[in-house]
Amino acid sequence: MALDLHHAVTSGRRAGMVDRLTADGVLTDSLLRDALLHLPREVLLPHAYVRVSGPGADPIDWRLLDGSHPDDRQEWLELIHSDESILLQRDGEPLDALLRGPVTGGHMSSMSTYTPATVEALQAMELGSGQRYLELGPGPGVSLALAAAITGPGLATGVERDGHMAAFAQRNLDHLGVGAVVIEGDALEGHEARAPYDRIHSSIGVPCVPAPWVEQLAPGGRLLTTLATRTPSWPGQLLVTRTAAGAVEAVLRGRPRGYRPLLGYPWLNAVDHRARIKDAPGTARSTRLTPPPDDAYGFWLAAAYLAPGLVRDFQAETMTIVAPEDDSWAVAGPGDGTVRVHGPRDVWAELEDLHTRWEQAGRPKRYRVDLRDSSGVQHVTSSAKPKALSWTLPPLAAVPRQAP
Repeated sequence: MALDLHHAVTSGRRAGMVDRLTADGVLTDSLLRDALLHLPREVLLPHAYVRVSGPGADPIDWRLLDGSHPDDRQEWLELIHSDESILLQRDGEPLDALLRGPVTGGHMSSMSTYTPATVEALQAMELGSGQRYLELGPGPGVSLALAAAITGPGLATGVERDGHMAAFAQRNLDHLGVGAVVIEGDALEGHEARAPYDRIHSSIGVPCVPAPWVEQLAPGGRLLTTLATRTPSWPGQLLVTRTAAGAVEAVLRGRPRGYRPLLGYPWLNAVDHRARIKDAPGTARSTRLTPPPDDAYGFWLAAAYLAPGLVRDFQAETMTIVAPEDDSWAVAGPGDGTVRVHGPRDVWAELEDLHTRWEQAGRPKRYRVDLRDSSGVQHVTSSAKPKALSWTLPPLAAVPRQAP
């Protein structure tokens, strides 16, 4: 009786999650809908950390929810079926003997991406039965399990750098019986042993596309990854396709969200400047630039590369953009044709100039990435026109690699 009740509760939670994603227009693929309805995600996410401390706290206070404990169960079920990221591991810790309750210190080294982002990514992959699928950085294996439910058993492979997480995910995936395999290894190398792949999905952001990923993509295949810049504010999503004839094409678009960058990537943040900006927002001057809308993704993506070192504080009342390494910032408006600027770097003047260039380039929403350069340099351009926006992607060598 208790097992029947448990099954009914969790099935109801999944149905509610699927209905919400469908009503919001996020979930449109019928195969993925069926996989979400039938995958018991509680098996893959048996615990979850909840952050107790506010932004900027150090050390951070957490609370661990144990899904098997009656005092945690309702909150845990609500969380793992919500649209929130599920925090699972601090600082690469072992996952087989975690204790519920309060804990202090550490930073999250693994999480399950919030479900709308997972749905959007898997739908962009255009998954189908019989496809060979590679997941890079699968974490606890939620998207890997969903993909396996669509492609069929024995065709879905994950490569996870953290040995504790790889073992945790494999154990839970085996319990579900979806036929997916998690390999402990370097995701930047892909997994040549089971190549080529019809679909490759990276759950980690990278500054450029690792060559093995492209080499392991089958004709007719699709590869999807976040391109990480130094700012978390304006991520890019790169879709690489290989034609049936073997030609490689890559299209980069700005997105409202993306996957976290690989471990060791130096992200900027505006938190340390927040109090100073509130107390002294800067010197007011007139501006010819109305703050671009948040969904002008093509502009903001270009800003991540062509006005580097900037990060937006989305917690601020009006648009606030900070150059933390230059101790400079700009606070727009609100709505009076002025901007307040501070520091040696005129952040807003750079955005004004870039916005003019973006308009002259035709307000591009997407950019082509050329992966054919024999030197490994990856070139980005908005078009072949004279006033096109263009840049090159930073190399992987610039990213610190964690020692084994």
